[in-house]
Amino acid sequence: MTNPFSLEGKNAWITGASYGIGFNIAKAFVAAGIKNIIFNDINEAALERGLANYKEAGIENVHGYVCDVTKEDDVKALVEKIHAEVGQIDILVNNAGIIKRIPMHEMKRSEFQQVIDVDLVAPFIVASAVLPEMMERREGKIINICSMMSELGRETVSAYAAAKGGLKMLTRNICSEYGEYNIQCNGIGPGYIATPQTAPLREKQPDGSRHPFDSFICAKTPAGRWLDPEELGGPAVFLASKASDAVNGHVLYVDGGILAYIGKQP
Repeated sequence: MTNPFSLEGKNAWITGASYGIGFNIAKAFVAAGIKNIIFNDINEAALERGLANYKEAGIENVHGYVCDVTKEDDVKALVEKIHAEVGQIDILVNNAGIIKRIPMHEMKRSEFQQVIDVDLVAPFIVASAVLPEMMERREGKIINICSMMSELGRETVSAYAAAKGGLKMLTRNICSEYGEYNIQCNGIGPGYIATPQTAPLREKQPDGSRHPFDSFICAKTPAGRWLDPEELGGPAVFLASKASDAVNGHVLYVDGGILAYIGKQP
């Protein structure tokens, strides 16, 4: 029986996959037999750092490009280049994202807009660019990296929560609009992951104590810890493979149980 979790012969484009969540998803795809990993980053320096990370991990079939995914013309040009140099895009992972932790009443409109552009508009642009070829083949997988903030609010992340909530609904709408073409669009909603992006929230305080947010998250997570980026690999492989052909418009929360847990009584 063919392994339904195999990604052999497939090409995957993971946006912003130089490090962190995207890079770990790429490693999981390689372990599942992916043919080619394609990734982009916003400038040459970031791209070179990413290529160095892949080389260090022993991953050879990697194709890196400079592209700002908020720029529609650049994305369309890159899709054409990928088709010419690598081949069809079987799997798209919309991973590129930013966060700005600023109280809403202090946040500038330009700052709010930047987060919306990267975390919500860019997935729309990239998915729109790859969909026609997937429709023609009548096959494709799109995975949007959502967030706990697709479901929950928290102070200082109004733009991020708005974008990730919108990304959840974009995921459902891509499913609704393109499911008839045998295209599955799902999301992964990471919990609190130990990445460079979240490092400031885990730093020790000057007196040696844990950061208050670090203590808060560990208390709110039944697993009692921050999650490792590698723990997103299995769910990503599932959503990228034939094993999930009947799963569409779903957000798989990999959160250590936070959404199921009200927390301990103080």
